[in-house]
Amino acid sequence: MRRRTRSQKIDHDRLFKELLRAFFIEFLEAFLPTVAQYIEPGSLEFLDKELFTDINSRTKHVVDLVVKAKFKGEEAFFLIHVENQSATDEDIARRMFQYFARLHQQYKLPVYPILICSFDAPTRPEPNHYRVSFPDMNVLQFNYRVIQLNRLPWRRFVKQPNPAATALMTRMKMTASERPKVKLECLRLLATLKLDPARTQVIGAFLDTYLKLTAEEFRRYEQAFNELAPEERTSAMEIMSSWGLEGLEKGLQQGKESLILRLLNRRLGAIPAGTPEKLDNLSADDLDNLGEALLDFETYADFDKWYAGLSSN
Repeated sequence: MRRRTRSQKIDHDRLFKELLRAFFIEFLEAFLPTVAQYIEPGSLEFLDKELFTDINSRTKHVVDLVVKAKFKGEEAFFLIHVENQSATDEDIARRMFQYFARLHQQYKLPVYPILICSFDAPTRPEPNHYRVSFPDMNVLQFNYRVIQLNRLPWRRFVKQPNPAATALMTRMKMTASERPKVKLECLRLLATLKLDPARTQVIGAFLDTYLKLTAEEFRRYEQAFNELAPEERTSAMEIMSSWGLEGLEKGLQQGKESLILRLLNRRLGAIPAGTPEKLDNLSADDLDNLGEALLDFETYADFDKWYAGLSSN
């Protein structure tokens, strides 16, 4: 059967590093505005990735992002260390402290540690400190900032013309029914930012990766898109075009799936569970062929027979 190729694993670290390198000040302005205020404009320097070896486990750890910045109006520098967690890690607090200690030792500069939690679940608050204490003394209290996206409501950022926030809205707290709405609002925000194609594509990668819509979700997204004012639709189409051919093909594919589902429902009645997933596996050519073949279907057994026949081609 001809199937669409899919990535085996999402490279979360690469996506987040590209976003922060492109919009680091904007990221701080959206989530840590106080820090953004005491940075000297134009002083940011992205350092080479740091590699540390854990002697106990003999494993190597790479720090996600280290930025050197200058205090505004002063001849003094500090580091900002940002770590992204796409999955929960019980040992993250200790590792955040270890990274801090190694960076502080190597560069002899103050280090501002930030942890971004970008996973879907759990939604319980993640720890923001590492403590070493005894019954008679608190030896160490190491604190770090936590930006836990799944606890931040996306509506809080929907009015902010901030590219970093627009991308990270895709990982924020939302209901399943809100996914098409969030994608559309991100697209509308992106249209107002008027970024160059390269930086637009960085945000587009978040939309395509983290808000992949099902055929039914795309139908609702498409309906809401068509209700936009003409000038908004034009701007949005220009943005989607700047993502390149791959982004356009994804949109066309989802549109075809949505149309096929509506036709199947209209001709054969209620859609059995699993049908959208079957359509999601089909190539664009397969969907075109199905659009013609379903005119002869009388029951869903005819669809199942047609679908099974693909594997023998």
